[in-house]
Amino acid sequence: MIAYIGSFLILIAFMNASLLVLSKPVLSRVTSEYDSLILSTSKLQFPLTFLAFICLIFSFLGDDFSLRYVSANSNSALPYFYKISATWAGHEGSMLLWCLILSFWMFMASVYSKSLDKQFRLKFLNIMGLLNIGFLAFLIFTSNPFEKNISIPIEGKDLNPLLQDFGLIIHPPMLYMGYVGLSVVFSFALTCCLQNDFKPEWAKWIRPWALISWSFLTLGIALGSWWAYYELGWGGWWFWDPVENASFMPWLITTALIHSLITCEQKSMFKNWTILLAIMAFSLSLLGTFLVRSGILISVHSFANDPARGAFILLFLFIVVGGSLLLYLKNASKMNDNTSFDLFSKESFFLINNILLVTATFTILLGTMYPLMLDLFGLEKISVGVPYYNSVFLPIMTPLVLLAGYIPILFLSKRKNNMTKHFFMSLIIILFFSLGSLLFMTQYNLSILLGVFIFMWITFNILYDLVTKYLNTKNIKTLFSNIGMTLAHIGLAVFILGATIVENNKVEKEIILGLGESVKVNDYTFLFSEIIEYDGPNYSAIKAKFIINSDNQFIANLYPEKRLYFSNDMPMTEAGIEPGLTRDLYVTLGNLISDDRWSVRVYHKPLVRLIWLGALMMVLGGILSVIIRKKHKKLSTQV
Repeated sequence: MIAYIGSFLILIAFMNASLLVLSKPVLSRVTSEYDSLILSTSKLQFPLTFLAFICLIFSFLGDDFSLRYVSANSNSALPYFYKISATWAGHEGSMLLWCLILSFWMFMASVYSKSLDKQFRLKFLNIMGLLNIGFLAFLIFTSNPFEKNISIPIEGKDLNPLLQDFGLIIHPPMLYMGYVGLSVVFSFALTCCLQNDFKPEWAKWIRPWALISWSFLTLGIALGSWWAYYELGWGGWWFWDPVENASFMPWLITTALIHSLITCEQKSMFKNWTILLAIMAFSLSLLGTFLVRSGILISVHSFANDPARGAFILLFLFIVVGGSLLLYLKNASKMNDNTSFDLFSKESFFLINNILLVTATFTILLGTMYPLMLDLFGLEKISVGVPYYNSVFLPIMTPLVLLAGYIPILFLSKRKNNMTKHFFMSLIIILFFSLGSLLFMTQYNLSILLGVFIFMWITFNILYDLVTKYLNTKNIKTLFSNIGMTLAHIGLAVFILGATIVENNKVEKEIILGLGESVKVNDYTFLFSEIIEYDGPNYSAIKAKFIINSDNQFIANLYPEKRLYFSNDMPMTEAGIEPGLTRDLYVTLGNLISDDRWSVRVYHKPLVRLIWLGALMMVLGGILSVIIRKKHKKLSTQV
């Protein structure tokens, strides 16, 4: 019964979205109340989709194996919290989650767009309604999560063991919040094209939406990186997987968009460029959807291998991206855009920042799509891996992150002599401390020195800019108004420091150990103490105990595991990790080589936690920027 209710609710949501789009051209001849009807239907979309999603959750909790999607992704022995997360673990459920979040963003946009011009607001919501129609049609015609089995199995196939983890509970929803949040920015940009204008107050309105989408994207990517680090057992935090790239590309473009919106808001410049970036950001989100669901790549992230689904998404991608670009090309020349600025100005450096971000994005896009296109046309298969991305991406990003610390101090004074003085003083100070930091390192190279320099360059200059502004104004509000931007940029610096140190100083040993034997990695001794067998809720496991000592002092016990899941006899590796701010000790248990000897991987990863600390600082910085802007706007309204 619940499944039928869920299917009915999805159909009602599709009809509601259709009414939202068609209400003006159809009902405007009959009634003058179509405007209020558009606003009402835009708010109704979310509760309808939410109730359908709840129906699917109850189907999982009730072990309703009459549903094909439930029987393919669950099992009666699966813990209840994994049954809930299994709702979005497969293709159909993840698409319902996508539609749910899309309806949520439309609801929020409808509620918080009252300050916009009425006609602008209605066009904006119409475009969001069109996106809802497209994804709901995809859900109904190719990916219905409430589709029935022809014959009802006694037991489900179980959730993929790789997904039976806390990471599945939080990673996809956060990433989708960022992906789909860009639909607001996209719809807004197309409405500006239709209006042939992009007013500074409109840029001011849309920037918080871009910031919050960017924050969710950052959090989702960071959670995915953390999940891969501890779950896959490879000790890595980024693998340049095609679907990882698909989430990273819109993040880069959204970063460029945020900086472009600042210029658009303050100087009424780069209007056309800003609109194009908004279109590109959401288009890349749709491209990621196509890659995951088309079956053209094999990845741990892939949901589907159905040509019909891939064709539908490809057609939808073509319509949305192609249509939006045609609209942009048709109307861009009609927009009054201020493009005159000094070569030596903040605007010019923001433009350089944007160009570098877009160039970096297209290098990733090339590396991701080129092998797929060759394979699609039956040509020679090639593999694009880490060496390609390191050789083309890092040289582009290095001047980009240097600009993050260069721009603030460059324009503290309007006199060029003072600008030069500020620049060289900070350069000398930071070089001194960067070289001094080498005294505390046992291993270092040019890459580490560059990473430390970038960290200090960004941190010092951003803090110097913040303190100088406060001293010039003597107003504590100056500190609070810039704290979000400051935290986000310092978070970037912390991330760079962590990534540089761990990639250049990590130690990995793959050896064969027997019980009672040990291996030394740096200053730590890993003693293989014992093997423990036990049964989990839906698996049997072998757990090894490793005793970690340093200079004859006990550090920790680590318990890496090998699990065998009952439903599909699929083996899984669970790493044993001793976390720390300065280093991680990481052990994975491999295969049994002989009676009591096992293959073992042991890692020492210095400062790896700074990667996720920096990402969380960026997220917090983005959220604080939105909150502070909202409070500032509220105070301005009251005054």
